[in-house]
Amino acid sequence: MSRKPLIPVVALSEVFDLATIFADDGRSGLQILRPEQIDDPAAVEFALAWRPADDAFDAFPNIRLVSSIAAGVDSIIACPSLPETAVVSRIRDEAQAQMMAGFAAWNVVWHHRRIGDYVKNQTTRTWERSFRPALPGQVTVGVLGFGLMGRMCARAIAAMGYRVLAARRSTGAAEVEPGVEVISGPAALTEVAAQAQILVNVLPLTEETRDFLNRDFFARMPEGASLVQIGRGEHLVEADFLEALDQGRIASATVDVFRQEPLSPDHPFWARPEILITPHKASDSTRDEILRQLAENCIAISEGRAPPGAVDLTAGY
Repeated sequence: MSRKPLIPVVALSEVFDLATIFADDGRSGLQILRPEQIDDPAAVEFALAWRPADDAFDAFPNIRLVSSIAAGVDSIIACPSLPETAVVSRIRDEAQAQMMAGFAAWNVVWHHRRIGDYVKNQTTRTWERSFRPALPGQVTVGVLGFGLMGRMCARAIAAMGYRVLAARRSTGAAEVEPGVEVISGPAALTEVAAQAQILVNVLPLTEETRDFLNRDFFARMPEGASLVQIGRGEHLVEADFLEALDQGRIASATVDVFRQEPLSPDHPFWARPEILITPHKASDSTRDEILRQLAENCIAISEGRAPPGAVDLTAGY
């Protein structure tokens, strides 16, 4: 029995060789190709992308679907050459969300219990037991964003006994998570920030959320709060963040995402002991799951259906 022909998908990225990363034996039904490997660019209808070049889509005018390799789609939506009629899809992965939730929960404990102090004390062989942390129920943790990632994070943190407030932009009915209080509406972010001793950011990047972690926002937070920044690098105004650290407004932070990646060796964040730096590894989807969802979305488009991973281009997620 002859196999169905593979669906050609062009790989578009300035930072990764997606054709190599996602090459497989055809089990996905897809053939991931570099632009130079495509004989007839006008015939290509599907793309796999991550941070595409500004002119990446110019050679592919008939692209119908552009699939991100992750949950974020901001670099694709912002690409000037993206065809107006193209559908953009993202990865929605329960297992990846569980990884994110575990990372967020671990960091809440890190900052609440001041684990960094013990790591530092170990280097000097210092036995110090004087710090007495508040009970989890006495600590308010804010979660900014209540999509799949945000819900998973809030659920995991609440399960450890913390008081959890979650902020969501939408005003419709929210899914119920035991132990999580959801605040909705345009002012939700600042309402949650004003109460959160530890703030976890998992928001998508939109024009409304770009640069929102700034001087004015930090001024609304409790003195000595902690920040877990696992959303997007463009959320954080770095100079304002460093100023908040200098003033003690922010006492400690974990930063996993940055405006420029990789973080340069001379970046000032490296020299700040208050910051735990991780290299954009809060969570990852698997290669097989990304290919599975890409194939699912391509088939849906081919059959005239809305792909499961489609995003609202006006909302940005």
